[in-house]
Amino acid sequence: MSDTQSILDTNRAFYRAFERRDLEAMSAVWSKGTGSLCIHPGRGVLIGWEEIHDSWHQIFKNTDYLEIETDIKSTEVIGNLAYIVLVETLFQVVRGRRMQAQSMATNVFEKMGTSWYLVHHHGSPLM
Repeated sequence: MSDTQSILDTNRAFYRAFERRDLEAMSAVWSKGTGSLCIHPGRGVLIGWEEIHDSWHQIFKNTDYLEIETDIKSTEVIGNLAYIVLVETLFQVVRGRRMQAQSMATNVFEKMGTSWYLVHHHGSPLM
């Protein structure tokens, strides 16, 4: 399997975990390094797996339903680093209220051993 296909598969696993609100599956795609970063739309930077994990836990706990569509704009592989730039369209239900939002996102992956892991996720709201 090519590196590009592996990265696309890891990206798909990230969004599948996100959509299913599955913290265990989310944990499997993220690097546990202290240099991992996550920036949710409209929020500050989270540094390290512990902060990132806690943020996903809160999102999943407070969301009744999630559906995510992705539109990949670019995929690049440079050695052991890769990134995907995409548009996320989220449909969610929080406390009985249905919402839709779009974000421009960048997901950065690092190859460790034979696997690719998410080391950076940055979502910016699209107006």
